[in-house]
Amino acid sequence: MSKVNYSRVKAGDLELKEKVVAINRVVKTTKGGRAFSFSALVVVGNEQGVVGHGLGKAKEVQEAITKGIEDAKKNLIKVPVMKGTIPHDQLAKEGAAKVLIKPAAHGTGVIAGGSMRAVLESVGITDVLAKSLGSANPHNVVKATFKALGMLREPIHVSKTRSIALKRVFNG
Repeated sequence: MSKVNYSRVKAGDLELKEKVVAINRVVKTTKGGRAFSFSALVVVGNEQGVVGHGLGKAKEVQEAITKGIEDAKKNLIKVPVMKGTIPHDQLAKEGAAKVLIKPAAHGTGVIAGGSMRAVLESVGITDVLAKSLGSANPHNVVKATFKALGMLREPIHVSKTRSIALKRVFNG
């Protein structure tokens, strides 16, 4: 597997849209009764190549979501999006979750499952084929998707690194 080369981005003055991927209710039984708390997995993105994910935990759902959004804004990365899709196939693994993302022709749409779909739509990818191959745990699927997106490289960068013509990067 390739090395993940996240290009970090500051939240600054970006127009970010939030999506709640998963909310988990945790019950702790004490001698005084039951204590409920919530955790929220949130994805934020500007739909122009910048995306982040975060986890918030609190006694109230709304407070957990707010904390998740704040955490997501601290973990923003830049993803190369070319004509609404990704530059090349990518496979990534996080825990037991394994994800495969492939570029698709214009008009295909986002063909992906729940938590992967939220991440890919937040990035601004409009045409992609994606498959979650391992665990369906939303936390690990989101992390694996981020790992895959972080490993994507732009063709211009590849051509400069390898000192070959840009045309040869596309044709192999």
